[in-house]
Amino acid sequence: MPQVETQTTFRTRFEAAARRNHSLLCVGLDPDPAKIPAGVTVRDFLMGIVEATSDVVACYKPNIAFFEPWLGKGIEMLGELIAAVPRDVPVLLDAKRGDIGHTSEAYARAVFESLGADAVTLNPYLGQDAVEPFLRYTERHSFLLCRTSNPGAADVQDLQVDGHPLYQHIAYLANQWNTRGNVGLVVGATYPAEATRIREICPDLLFLMPGVGAQAGDLEAAVRAGMDARGAGIAVNASRGVLYAGGSDGRWADASRAAAIQLRDQINAARAR
Repeated sequence: MPQVETQTTFRTRFEAAARRNHSLLCVGLDPDPAKIPAGVTVRDFLMGIVEATSDVVACYKPNIAFFEPWLGKGIEMLGELIAAVPRDVPVLLDAKRGDIGHTSEAYARAVFESLGADAVTLNPYLGQDAVEPFLRYTERHSFLLCRTSNPGAADVQDLQVDGHPLYQHIAYLANQWNTRGNVGLVVGATYPAEATRIREICPDLLFLMPGVGAQAGDLEAAVRAGMDARGAGIAVNASRGVLYAGGSDGRWADASRAAAIQLRDQINAARAR
């Protein structure tokens, strides 16, 4: 089994950060050079966001797609960013990997060993053998795409299989594959009714919930639908609404911090209702 350096699991670290920071907020680190304040480098911008918000979040979620256009320099920057995040805040890499076994083994080494991410998003379409290489890293977490937040999700995920939509079958499979306690699900905040059903199927799994903010998900409905019996079990992701909350007056980090605090508090208010 591959060796990893962390001494605790992604989930225990996520839950510890959630308690410490009173937060279920996950901030997506998706750099768009066109939106970054003039005169600020991409690297300095991302490092500034982390410095401004690390005591407000439960985890961070960089999306590898926003680093890949710079090729080697971009991947190097991503590795530096992950390493710069305080160790008491876990990092979930949004990579949506999933391929035949030996290819997935290489992907898993890249994500967990080379880049040092604590969790990853996966496409379960190829089945268990494609997911298994990631799950062998028992201290890391793998979030399977289940009911995603995009408008076209219904094209495939709502297809009926034996009388039930495909996304429900993914939820059942996630329970079966969770033999090491390191499987989670991606459940879009834009579909609270579906999130309610998935939570019924998977009462104990951790959900990554993208789609609030720019994708117009109903925050309160999503939180109420996705949280577990303890009022937790979700990482509510926001990217653009936090990253680009400020103007170009030099106080962009303060604006991002304020946006993160506001969203964290809105999530907590929804949990309490």
